[in-house]
Amino acid sequence: MTLRVVRDWRDLPAADRGAAVAIGAFDGVHRGHQAVIAEARAAAERLGAPLGVVTFDPHPRRWFQPDAAPFALMTEAQLLRALAAEGVEIAYLLPFDAEMAAMTDGAFARRVLAEGLGVRHVAVGFDFTYGKGRSGSPEALTREGEALGFTVSVTPRRDDRDGLKLSSSAVREAVHAGDMARTRAILGRPFAIEGEVIHGDKRGRQIGVPTANVSLGDYMRPAYGVYATRTRLPDGRVIDGVASLGVRPMFKLDQPLLEVWLFDFSGDLYGQTIETELVALLRGEQTFEDLDALKAQIDADARAARAVLAG
Repeated sequence: MTLRVVRDWRDLPAADRGAAVAIGAFDGVHRGHQAVIAEARAAAERLGAPLGVVTFDPHPRRWFQPDAAPFALMTEAQLLRALAAEGVEIAYLLPFDAEMAAMTDGAFARRVLAEGLGVRHVAVGFDFTYGKGRSGSPEALTREGEALGFTVSVTPRRDDRDGLKLSSSAVREAVHAGDMARTRAILGRPFAIEGEVIHGDKRGRQIGVPTANVSLGDYMRPAYGVYATRTRLPDGRVIDGVASLGVRPMFKLDQPLLEVWLFDFSGDLYGQTIETELVALLRGEQTFEDLDALKAQIDADARAARAVLAG
């Protein structure tokens, strides 16, 4: 089944209306998000309706705090793939603009959900808020739904085995700490950075370690250091590797960069989009006396990465 992307809530054709939807930011599509989508899926099956997800572009946090530090956990392309994997049929990427930001919770329920999307069911998380000033709550949405003709389900808080909340904030904390095992436990898959391969300073080639370089853009900044990685190429191949992520204190980059050495690979990837999973943090960033010392450490990092990935 092909995922359809709808980028507005006004004047939609009948085929794009009448879904059972999950609503939220869905940054990361972690296991907590997946539980909300599962509630919408159950309603869709019960009602014979399409399964949809309603989210916003840009993320409301970016709208209200345009100068905030990078915080995204995924690109739009990664979001859509994750939603498709959950069986979502319609992804509503609604524009978060001045009109949306000024809309009251009641107006959002009536104009966007009922009149615009014609939803039949809405699934939300227990801490969902909406409307100007985040005045709307799951309880308020339930009341609105009763008046407007759609049902509402509220997914309770989901915790991991240690009692920690499954949330985007928890993912960011784990990624920032370089705890990729915990990150994977919350997401249900490894954290991955996707982007276009750009030209670097070619220093890697000088020491026999050609790398594919990707800018971090609006991704949140993981712990800087060296990671064991798996990279998905445009042709579908998945290549093990080792990557340096950070500002390379030895060379003092202006912006952090992901530099991936793909094992046993040769080819030109410039201008192509690759997705690199950060499987495990091997060590933090270091400064070296010279290129020979750097090369020796990279060789050691590669051996460590191969061992981790083989396990």
